[in-house]
Amino acid sequence: MGSVAKKGLQKYLLQLQHHPLRTKAITAAVLSGISDIVSQKLSGIPKLQLRRILLKMVVLEQLTTSPCNNLLFMIYYGVVVEGRPWMHVKTRIKKEYPKVQLTSWTFWPVVGWINHQYVPLQFRVIFNSLIAFCWGIFLNLRARSMALPKSK
Repeated sequence: MGSVAKKGLQKYLLQLQHHPLRTKAITAAVLSGISDIVSQKLSGIPKLQLRRILLKMVVLEQLTTSPCNNLLFMIYYGVVVEGRPWMHVKTRIKKEYPKVQLTSWTFWPVVGWINHQYVPLQFRVIFNSLIAFCWGIFLNLRARSMALPKSK
């Protein structure tokens, strides 16, 4: 039994070395799923609820990566794309970040649910990136339309 676990660990470490992002993503998904399965069993639920497992993954994603992604995007956009000084970017983040995050929490859980429910594993990053690309275009167009002077 010990040799089976040792071989499994060696294979895992090899995958981690050759494909770190994929291995970590799969590990996180598996651990999250196992965690919810165990909690369902401990709470006495007779039949596993797969929808609940997928929903927990979406919630976990929205509470961890979403706030970081939005903050980093706002910093990148302000400093690199717009070329604004850090103090201006910092002030803008303090003012607009809560609204950006709230908007994100109304939109991205649906995308996350669709991604986990219907998109095959190998296409999830591409799907999320495509939606993020479209979301970025939408936000950019929205910001430009709000900044344009109104014609009389």
